Amino acid sequence: MGLPVRDQLKYWSIATAVFLVLLWYLGDVILPFVLGGAVAYFLDPVADRLELAGCSRAVATTIITISAALIFVIMALLVVPTLVEQTIALFKTAPQLAQELQAFLTDKFPSLMEQDSTVRKSLLAIGQTVQDRGVELLNTVLGSAVSIINIVLLFVIVPVVAFYLLYDWDHMVARVDDLLPRDHAPVVRQLAREIDQTLAAFIRGMGTVCLILGTYYAVALMLVGLQFGLVVGFVAGLVTFIPYVGAIIGGVLAIGLGLFQFWGDWLSLSLVAGIFVLGQVIEGNVLTPKLVGNSVGLHPVWLIFALSVFGSLFGFVGMLVAVPMAAAIGVLTRFVITQYTSSRLYIGLSNKTKD
Repeated sequence: MGLPVRDQLKYWSIATAVFLVLLWYLGDVILPFVLGGAVAYFLDPVADRLELAGCSRAVATTIITISAALIFVIMALLVVPTLVEQTIALFKTAPQLAQELQAFLTDKFPSLMEQDSTVRKSLLAIGQTVQDRGVELLNTVLGSAVSIINIVLLFVIVPVVAFYLLYDWDHMVARVDDLLPRDHAPVVRQLAREIDQTLAAFIRGMGTVCLILGTYYAVALMLVGLQFGLVVGFVAGLVTFIPYVGAIIGGVLAIGLGLFQFWGDWLSLSLVAGIFVLGQVIEGNVLTPKLVGNSVGLHPVWLIFALSVFGSLFGFVGMLVAVPMAAAIGVLTRFVITQYTSSRLYIGLSNKTKD
């Protein structure tokens, strides 16, 4: 005899609470495993395509691993040093940029930039804070022996975890399916398929969009001659998954830096602005419709809320699991609403279906 629904909800609630407590206490420890699982999930369709082409799972996983290792080595040799160098230089240049902005405002709006004005003090404070905190943070991250060890372990453990998870992905899915409660297995499978479709459309699709746009912004801005183009492109591409936020942050940062570097050179400033306008056109009309689709089901406000809540509660690991949890909660919410609107609680006894 199966357990009553009330008892099942009690046990599943306990399991959920235990999962959240473990996530709270083991956040830093499980970070490599969360990242490895995300990488394996992202690359599983590639492995499936290679299997359809005639490769075994082991060969497909090996091909993907070697290709990823080559890309990582190229990035580490060509891109990462320049990115770090430009980031440090940007932090160090912040006070100078604040002073130049102050001089510009003094020339154009002298009443705002009096000696004791709030705007003047704020600009000086922001510039100095960015320099002090930014350089201090980078020096701490790059100079601490513990941090270096953690970074090395991260780069060692994540590929190993991703390799084994990618190799055994289908077996793990089948094993989880075998452990589903038999009475509810069809419903759970359907919900899991909807969650997977949402995640696949968002994580794989938006991950590809972020990579393409970040590369486009960085290369285009560097070709125009913007001093910190690689950093701006990296930042813009990184937050592109939040609609319009990536373009707004990247555009404001790029145009702001361009004003100091290209003041008077309106052609270069127009090219910088045009790069982000073209990027938004490409994203909205080509990349997002083709790679993400229109039925993701993750509203931007809901996504920002999930990132804020999980990030504040569980730190960086919480931000990593925020999107999957938001997708799962969204699918479950739609399922509950569907069940509610077809139940007697919603329909009532007075409303009868008419022939």
